[in-house]
Amino acid sequence: MNDGREVDLVVTGATMLATVDDERREIAGGWVAIDRGFVHSVGGTADPVPVAARRLRADDCLVTPGLINTHHHIYQNLTRSYRPAVNGSLFQWLTTLYPRWARLDEEAAYVSAWVGLAELALGGCTTSTDHLYVHPRNAGDLIGAEIRAAEELGMRFHPTRGSMSLSEKDGGLPPDSVVQDDDEILADSERLVLKHHDRSWGAMVRIALAPCSPFSVTPQLMRDTATLAERLDVRLHTHLAEDPDEDRYAADAFGKRTVEHFEDVGWASDRAWVAHCIYPNDVEIKKLGSWGVGVAHCPSSNMMIGGGGIAPVHEFRAAGVPVGLGCDGSASTDSASLWMEARNAMLLGRMRRGPQAMGARDALEIATRGSAACLGREGELGALAPGAVGDLVCWPLTGVAFAGALSDPVEAWLRCGPLAARHTVVAGRVVVEDGHLAMPGEEPMLARHRAISERLQGD
Repeated sequence: MNDGREVDLVVTGATMLATVDDERREIAGGWVAIDRGFVHSVGGTADPVPVAARRLRADDCLVTPGLINTHHHIYQNLTRSYRPAVNGSLFQWLTTLYPRWARLDEEAAYVSAWVGLAELALGGCTTSTDHLYVHPRNAGDLIGAEIRAAEELGMRFHPTRGSMSLSEKDGGLPPDSVVQDDDEILADSERLVLKHHDRSWGAMVRIALAPCSPFSVTPQLMRDTATLAERLDVRLHTHLAEDPDEDRYAADAFGKRTVEHFEDVGWASDRAWVAHCIYPNDVEIKKLGSWGVGVAHCPSSNMMIGGGGIAPVHEFRAAGVPVGLGCDGSASTDSASLWMEARNAMLLGRMRRGPQAMGARDALEIATRGSAACLGREGELGALAPGAVGDLVCWPLTGVAFAGALSDPVEAWLRCGPLAARHTVVAGRVVVEDGHLAMPGEEPMLARHRAISERLQGD
């Protein structure tokens, strides 16, 4: 569409535009026009380019929709590669770090979110969730602080109100200082939704409700959260089938497998998406598909502390399970690069099912359209098509790493590298330009982050 009027932004000159739209169009020399935060039009070299208030060059770049992060614990970047925890199992890792995370406060939540979202943007992410489930007493409004950081940077943000209600004295893992009772959790969940959740097309902030896991909250809280999410019309998120210890815990505590428990507490619906899901059996995979439950695939974290399993992504997609991409917490992967997660998703898929099982286009689709489906935003996020949000990334295909990669820019994007974004655009606003944050203040924020990290990690 070219209606002759001036648009806000045109991104032009790309080697290839991979739209990931319904037709999966790939346009050599493609351009994208964005107006009022949404894609106005796309085209190729034969199509007239709209007049624009600003032009952004994408020479020698692959242009894709912005990558979407469907699972993260951003505050954990304050305890990256924490030596006492790095080689433990999932449960050992958690019990080592919970006392450090118990020192989290509003300032720490804001600064870690600013740094974490900046890191994601530099790596081509335009929308991120966050699963913040540690809420120490008198810590302040942690999720409100994160939202403030996202708004300052211009990132699209889906924070989830996480929770834990079972402490060590109740047979859970976390200390008393970071758990809350059910009434506190439900009341604050509703407060956050009423204050921040935006249901409009193209919303920059949406809230989901997210009890941490089956072994950190009561079955009643899981049921009540599902009921509240239905009443407020918001999504649900939790960890599921992440580690063999989880099924052993569920067998001892509930007399059933963890996916059975998930169904019993009322979460078996297309309102929910879950993180990791490495260990479902064949019957459970089919059930997840029939329910429409999405899965946030976190390949790097799964390799680091996931008990050695590889999530059955091929089987999920064949069963109709929406599969998105997640980088997980920055104290488990110790980085937050969705490009790396997309590459690792491709490599693990090929390791598990052979070379035909996963290519770069499959990984790109998981990181865009699949992630949008997990968040309930199909057609709105994850594609470059008229009416979708104006979120895109320009990926440079130049330099020594790309020498000889001439035949297929999409495959080269993941096979060569590592790679960071040249430009990242969110809602038509340039968040990263020429590999640098458009928002000033990076160095002072990193200094604040270091001071907070030293406080959390100190004795």
